[in-house]
Amino acid sequence: MTERALKHMAEIQAVNMMLTTIGEQPIKNLNDNAGLQDASIAQDILHSTSRQVQSKGWVFNTDLQVTRTPDGNDKIVVHNNTLRIDTTSKKRTTTEDIVERAGYLYDRENNTDKFAGEVIVDEVTFLPFDSLPEVARRYIAVRSARIFHDRIVGSGELHRFFQEDEGTAWAELLEYQSEVGDYNIFDDYDTFRVVDRNQDANQHYAWRK
Repeated sequence: MTERALKHMAEIQAVNMMLTTIGEQPIKNLNDNAGLQDASIAQDILHSTSRQVQSKGWVFNTDLQVTRTPDGNDKIVVHNNTLRIDTTSKKRTTTEDIVERAGYLYDRENNTDKFAGEVIVDEVTFLPFDSLPEVARRYIAVRSARIFHDRIVGSGELHRFFQEDEGTAWAELLEYQSEVGDYNIFDDYDTFRVVDRNQDANQHYAWRK
């Protein structure tokens, strides 16, 4: 096997895979697709799909028990690449019910976005395509290709084949989550709930519609 074959799928490869589903020629540079409408649409779909998939929260993009400290205004900013944030239940008290609101953490119990001290949270972060594990890249690329083809050409005879590839990629992603996460029924439930909430494969079919 060559060194090239061992490399992870790059974003441009994912976009070109999408373009081939409608018979378009591949592009050489993601920055040169301004005049290529189909390539631009493909890249937008890839980013949107990646965000949707990652927002479910996986072992590769979920950080547990992160300490967040208030700024000079006693507020805690939610980072732009944060897809989901929740109070870590182990550190949670009866006076904390913290959510995101207007770009800051917000205490719903006390109706304030001001915090006197540190807050411990679990965070799901949006990662660039090239920072994802290969199994996630493949699922996102295959799913994006199916969506792209349906949007440009329409749901035709090839739709079923795309769905089959998507189902296989989804199963591989779930297997990765299970193996890498090393979770079992004896783990703390609250931790398991955050990083493993998407293990039900039936969710996949709802996403595909």
